[in-house]
Amino acid sequence: MTAAMTSTTGKQPGLEELFRQHGFTDFRWIDPQRIVVSQWVRMKCMFGCGDYGKNASCPPNVPSVAECERFFREYQQAVVLHFQKQVEKPEDRHAWTRQVCSDLLKLERRSFSPGTSGRFCCSWTTAPCAPIARASGPSA
Repeated sequence: MTAAMTSTTGKQPGLEELFRQHGFTDFRWIDPQRIVVSQWVRMKCMFGCGDYGKNASCPPNVPSVAECERFFREYQQAVVLHFQKQVEKPEDRHAWTRQVCSDLLKLERRSFSPGTSGRFCCSWTTAPCAPIARASGPSA
C-alpha cells in the first residue's frame, strides 16, 4: 500500500490522471490527520523479527514514531493506492514488488512538476521483511 501526500487542499485531478497513466487505478483520498502511527509496530520489529536492523526500510533505520507523526501532520491530504497480487510461491513476490516500486518512483518523479511543492510519496508493504546487504552495522 502506498500513500502520496500533498500540501494543497482538495482532490488533485491532475494527480489522479497521472496515477491512471501509470496504471494505478485503485486509490482513495484520505485526511492524513487520521493516519495512526503506533509504537507497537516498531516493538514487533524489535522483538519479533530475526532481521531487525538489517533492512534499510525497517527500524532502527527509519524515523521514530514521533517523527512519523510530525511528518503526517505537515500534510493536508493523502492518497492511498491499493495493490494486490497472488503469487504461487512467496519468493515470487520480490520481482513484482521491485516492479511496483520502480513504477512508483517514476510516478513520484513525474508528480514533481514545475509549480508544485510539498509532495512526497512513500510506500508500505504487508510482505515479510527481506534483509539487504549493508556496508556497516545498524545505526543506534
